[in-house]
Amino acid sequence: MSGVPSTPRRHAAHESTTPTATPQTTRVASSHIVQASPHYQTTRRHSLYGTEDRIILDPGSRIWKVGFSGEGKPRDVFLADIEAGKSLWSLNRAANPADREEEDKVLEAKLQACLRSVFHNSLLTDPKSRKVILVEHPLLPLHIKEIIARILFNNLQVPSISFASSHLLSLLAAGRVTGLVLDCGHLETTVLPVFSFRPLYPHLRTTPLAGARLSSHIKALLLMFGTYIPPATSLSAAMNIPAASRSIRVPQDVLTDKVIDEIKTRCCFVGDPLDTDPNSSAAGAGRTSSPGVGDGSSELDLPPSDPALSESEFSRVSADLDSNFAASSGYSVVSHSQVPGMDAPHAGESRVQALATMYGRHSTATDIHMRVDPPPAQQTGTGRGTLIIPGWIRERAAEVLFEGGDVDESSVAEVILDCVLKVPVDLRKTLASTILVVGGTPMLPGFIPRLQGELIRAVTRTAPQAATPPTRSGRPRPATYDRYAALRPLLPYFAVLNNPAPPPPSSTNAAANAGKAPAFTPAMMAWVGGSLAGALKTGGVEVQREKWDEAEAQPEDDAMLVDDSPPRLPALSKNILPDWTRTPLPVGAPPAPRPSSAAPPPALQAQSVAG
Repeated sequence: MSGVPSTPRRHAAHESTTPTATPQTTRVASSHIVQASPHYQTTRRHSLYGTEDRIILDPGSRIWKVGFSGEGKPRDVFLADIEAGKSLWSLNRAANPADREEEDKVLEAKLQACLRSVFHNSLLTDPKSRKVILVEHPLLPLHIKEIIARILFNNLQVPSISFASSHLLSLLAAGRVTGLVLDCGHLETTVLPVFSFRPLYPHLRTTPLAGARLSSHIKALLLMFGTYIPPATSLSAAMNIPAASRSIRVPQDVLTDKVIDEIKTRCCFVGDPLDTDPNSSAAGAGRTSSPGVGDGSSELDLPPSDPALSESEFSRVSADLDSNFAASSGYSVVSHSQVPGMDAPHAGESRVQALATMYGRHSTATDIHMRVDPPPAQQTGTGRGTLIIPGWIRERAAEVLFEGGDVDESSVAEVILDCVLKVPVDLRKTLASTILVVGGTPMLPGFIPRLQGELIRAVTRTAPQAATPPTRSGRPRPATYDRYAALRPLLPYFAVLNNPAPPPPSSTNAAANAGKAPAFTPAMMAWVGGSLAGALKTGGVEVQREKWDEAEAQPEDDAMLVDDSPPRLPALSKNILPDWTRTPLPVGAPPAPRPSSAAPPPALQAQSVAG
C-alpha cells in the first residue's frame, strides 16, 4: 500500500501541541484520481458521482454567484451579460410565438456561455463529477429553469441538480427555520413566509418596486436635476474657461447602465423619513411642520398637485428607458408621496421642482463629481466629462421604494404587511418578529433601518377621514376603513433579524430576534444558505440525470407508435422539474371526530323504555 495517497501533514517544527481530533485518513488508490476542491488542502472522500463538494449556483437576472459547498463566500460574483450590461431575462415575454422562440434561443446561448464560464473559468472543475444546487427564485419562469437544466444535463453533463428556494436558504443561513423573508432583487421584490422549514407559497406577495425601478428613477432625476461639464476642446480652453460656464444639462448618452449602476452602488444611500409624525395635520394651505435636519421647527414647502405637468416633464425620460418600466418608472417620482399635505397647491412651482427644493433644503449629503466618458458625438475634447450628482438625489432616490399606495405597486413595507395579513392569525406574531431582508437592493446603507421604521409608520398611520355620503338621521356614519388595524397589536413584536441598528426592543420576542442574524451581507444570504445545505447533504428536490434522459427519450418512443393508436401527451423534460405553482395545495386539518353512535342520548333511551 505504498502507493496510497495520504492526507498531507504539516512539518513537525510547526506542529501545535494540541493533539489532533481526527486520525490520519487514507484513500484507496485507483487508476482514476479525481481532484479535490481547491478550498480544501486535503483529499476528500468521493461518492458514486464524484467529489462530495457540490457546486452552489445562484443565477440572477443580472448578477451570478457561484462557488463550492462548505465555504463561507462564493468563489466568483460576476455580471451575467457583461457586454450589454442588461438583464438576461425580463418579466415580459413576446406575444408572438416566433418572436418568443427567437428570444429563447438567444437566452439559451447567453446562459450556455455563463454556465461554461462558471465551470471552466471561475471554478476550474469538471462538471461531470459535481452535483449542483440551484438557488432558484420562487417566481423564476419555468422556461428559464428548463433551459438551465437542459444546458447542465445535456451540455455539461452534471450528475444531478437540486432545486432549493432562495428564501428558504436565506433563512437557513440566519440559523432559523421560521421567518418572513423579503427578497428585494433587480426585477421585483417578493415576500415569502416560511414556517418550520416549509415555504408557504400561497401567501407569497410581490411588487415591481425593486432595483430596476430604482435605476430608472435615478436616471430620471439626473436628467432633470443633474449637471454635466463636458471636456474642454483644448488645453488652453480648460485653463481659461471656467467649468461653470461650460456646464449643461446631462445628455442621455452619458447615463449608460454601467454609470447608473456605479451611482446606485457607490453613491446612494437611504435617508430618514422627513414626516416623522404621520398624524400631524397641515399648518397651512401649502406648508406643514416637520422636523428637518438640525432644526426641529423648520417647515416643508409642499409641491402642488399637478400630475399633468409632472408627466409632461418626465415624458422625455421614460421614452428611452427599459421597456419593462417605461410606462411608470418616470412618474413614480412624486406620484404617491406620503408627506402630509402633499396635494396642497403652491403657486409658481411645479410639483417636481418643489419636491426637489424640499429635499435639497433638508439634505445633508454633499454633491459628488464623477468622471464619465463623454457621448460619442462629443468625443472631440480633451479628457473625460464630469457628472455632478446632487446630494439630495443620493439620499432621496430610494424614496420610490417606500412610497406605495398603488394596488399593483405596493411599497416594500406594504408588501410585508399584506403578507402578514394573509398568513394564519396564530402565525402573525412569530413571523412579524423574525423578518429577514435579503437581496442586492438592501445593500444600500440605511435601507433596513428605514424599512423597519416604515413598517411602524404604516401600521400606526390612521386612515384619513374621507367625506362619507350623508346617512339617514339616527344612524351612525360608517366606520373609516383602516387597512392595517388588525396588525396594531403586533407593533411591539416587529423585528428584523439582520437590522444593523435595531431600535430599543419593546417585547421579549423583539429582544431575542432583532439584529441577531449572522453578519452576512443581504446579497449573499441565499448563496451562504446553499453552501450550508450542500455541506449538510440537504437541499431541495433533486433531479438525477437518468430521469432527465428518460424524460427526453420518451417523445422518441411516442413517434414509434402505430398511427391508429391513441395519442399521448408529450412528456416534456420540464415536467420532472419542481414547480410549486402546479402542485396541489396542502390538505387542511382533518374534520373533528364525531361521537360514536353506540350509546344513544338519554332522551331516546327514555322514549324506548316508555314504548
